[in-house]
Parts: sequence; structure tokens; C-alpha cells
Amino acid sequence: MTARTVTLLDVARAAGVSKSTASDALHGSGRVAEATRDRVREVAEQLGYRPNSAARRLRRASTGAIGLYLPQTATRLDYYMNLAFGAVERAQEEGLDVVLLGSAAGAHGPLASRVDGLLVIDPELGDPALPELLDAGVPVVTGERYPGPSPTPAAAVVCDNAASLSALLDHVHARGAKSPALLAPEATSSWAQALRTAAASWSAEHRIPVAVRTVPFAATPAEAGDRTRALLAADPAVDAVICAPDGAAPGVLRAATALGRSVGGDFLLASCVDGVAARSCDPPITAIDLRPAEYGRACADLLGDVLAGRAPSGTVRRHDWLLETRASTGSGGPGADAARSGR
Repeated sequence: MTARTVTLLDVARAAGVSKSTASDALHGSGRVAEATRDRVREVAEQLGYRPNSAARRLRRASTGAIGLYLPQTATRLDYYMNLAFGAVERAQEEGLDVVLLGSAAGAHGPLASRVDGLLVIDPELGDPALPELLDAGVPVVTGERYPGPSPTPAAAVVCDNAASLSALLDHVHARGAKSPALLAPEATSSWAQALRTAAASWSAEHRIPVAVRTVPFAATPAEAGDRTRALLAADPAVDAVICAPDGAAPGVLRAATALGRSVGGDFLLASCVDGVAARSCDPPITAIDLRPAEYGRACADLLGDVLAGRAPSGTVRRHDWLLETRASTGSGGPGADAARSGR
């Protein structure tokens, strides 16, 4: 048999169950024993069965699509592109299309008539599109929590961003930093709020001041470089900078080097978001690997579970990160530190 000819009845017969039981097992619905569900799914995979997504949409009166909304200031960033690819890949496995939504999401009619659910990634206070998105009449899964007043999203996938920054501060402190600084966006997102709160908590616990300077949410390397020059001019004692925005840390590296600092020597540098920019620098930059493609898959997976009734409203799932230590903090070379969220 080929994937085109295998039917649900073929799967049911091969698994020794009824057609309705096979359907429930594959779609995560009904009261099916876990062993039976596993057997049916294994048989379906062996036979190459693929569900008829069009028929499923008709039965459920659904659109067969989900919407994906990314921060409008950050769509050029490597992190969000990888996240989007992960979400699309996981949605396609469920027979769902993904519609990338812009700031005028409802301009072409009610969202509920176009998508079955929404993924809203890193929602920010002050984003004018968010009220409509969060009150669109379809289930909404957020990547990180929304910090403002709004209808409660159906579910969320979150990282422990406070723990990741604490791990970076612990790391540069262990490498000899005595006066660290943080370049972070304003507290308009759950991510930025967590970073600023963690910096204050770490500072109080260790009795070491952490200078915090504000940069745009999607700061460019030039903007991060300008802020670094101003920071070091005002406080030459700063010996470590942790740069929050994706792709901005190379600007800190260039600015510090131009000022005569030895990055990885008397000046340590780390990034809250790993990516091509951090890995390709000389020296390569220590960073938090947020595993964006896996994060996108986790968000799409949760929305699929919400739509299928497999996850109740209010579900929150955790997503792990890794600390990658590199030469910019005087480390011996690339490698994953033991620190990991949720461990």
C-alpha cells in the first residue's frame, strides 16, 4: 500500500479495532485505552496512513488553518524566523496550514472565519493589534505570557527567562566579573520583565550592582554598540555586558574592542539569545540557546492539543533552554553548560 491508498478502514483492520476506535485513537478523542491508542498509531505509521485533512475540516466545520503573530518589530530576527519554521512544520504534521498575520490582522474579515486558533509570540504591551487578536473568538496560545489586561489566552508555552539570566550572571561572575551590566528592552513583555526582575534579584542576593541600560526590543548591533560606548564612558569599571536582544551582541563586541577592551579577557560578553550572529563572531559569544525551532513546534503542538480537546484551557507548558559557553566569557571553547531551565 502507498500513503495515497491507505484508508482509515485499512488501519482499523490491521490494528484489530473498529473504524470509530481507530479514528478516536488517531485524533486523540474518545475513550480509548492508551495501549490501543499506541497500537493504532504505530500501525498507521507503518502503513503510511495520512488523514484526509479536507474531510476532517468539513466534519469539524473548521478552516484547517491557524494564525501566527510575531512581534512586529522583530520579524527580521533569526530567532523568530526559526521559531516560525518550527511552528509551520508541526502544524503541517497535523494537517493545518499556517497564516502569518500582520498588524492589521482583522482587515480582511473576522479572524474566527479564517483560522481555527492563534499563536501569539512574545506579546507586548502597547501593541495595537493584540486586543483584537486576544479577543478573536478562537483559542489563543501565547509564546510567553501576555503581561497586560486582556481576555485570558487558552494556554501558553513559557521559558524560565529569569533563571536563564541568573545563569549568565552566575557564569560571568564565576569568570571574574565584578561589575556586570545588562542591556535590556523596556518591561513591555513578559521576557523583558523577567530579565529586569532577575537582574535586580541577583544583584540583591550577591550584593553586586548590576547596571541596567535600556535598548530597543529588536536593537540593532549599531544601537547596542552606541549604548555600550555610553555605558563604558559613564562607568569604566563595567567588566561584563549581557546583551538581551537577538543579534545585537556583535555591536557590543565591536564597541568594546574599539575602546581597547579584550573581549574574553578583561571584558566578558554574553547574549540572552543565541543565533548565527553570536556563534560566528570572533571570539564567539556565550549565549542562551532558546531552541527556537523546538519552541515553535511546542507552541503549535499545544494549540493543536487545545483545538482537539487534548489540553484544557489554562494549560502552561515549559520549554527548556541551554547555556552555551564560548570564548567571549573566557571559556575554553563552545559547549553546553550544565544550567538548563526546568532541571
